[in-house]
Amino acid sequence: MKMTRYALSLLAAAALAGCASSVKLDEPAPVEARPVTTTAPANNANTAPVSQNKVATVDLGAELTAAVANQRVVYFDFDSFTVKEEYRGLIDAHAKRLNNDRKVALSLEGHTDERGGREYNLALGQKRAEAVAKSLTLMGVQTNQVEPVSFGEERPAAQGSNEEAWAKNRRVELKDK
Repeated sequence: MKMTRYALSLLAAAALAGCASSVKLDEPAPVEARPVTTTAPANNANTAPVSQNKVATVDLGAELTAAVANQRVVYFDFDSFTVKEEYRGLIDAHAKRLNNDRKVALSLEGHTDERGGREYNLALGQKRAEAVAKSLTLMGVQTNQVEPVSFGEERPAAQGSNEEAWAKNRRVELKDK
C-alpha cells in the first residue's frame, strides 16, 4: 500500500515538473524589432500633397429627416384607433428622428371621416392621435416632443361620401412643430 502511494506521488511530481514553464513571469515577453521603412515622396512640382484620411461627415439628423419626409400619415380602420402593424416602420423612423434630436417636436393631428356626430369624431380623432403618441413614447420619445390634437371631421383630406374618401380621412398626420 505504501509502495502504491509512493509511486503515485512520484508520478504526480513528474507530471507537474513536465508542465513547468521555462519562461519567467517577471521578465517581459520578447518583442521582435523591425526597422521602419518609409518611402519619401518624389519632390515634383506637379504633385499635390495627398490627404491620407478621407472621412466623410454624416449628418444623422438630416438623414433621419429625409427618411421620414414622405412618411407623415397613419391611416385607421373605420371606428378604430388601433395603430395598424403596417405603420410600425413609419412610427419607428419618426421615433429614431425624435430620439436623435430632443429639440424636434411633432404635432399629431387626428382626423375622422364625416360619419358620426361632431363630438364623437373629435373624441375619436383625439384617441387616434394619442395612440400614435403612445407608440412613439414606447419607443423612447419624450412626451413633451409629441402633442396629440384632434380635428375630427373638420379637415378632410378627400371630399366625397364614399369608402375611398372616408378611408383617406381616417388618419393621423405627423407634422413638425
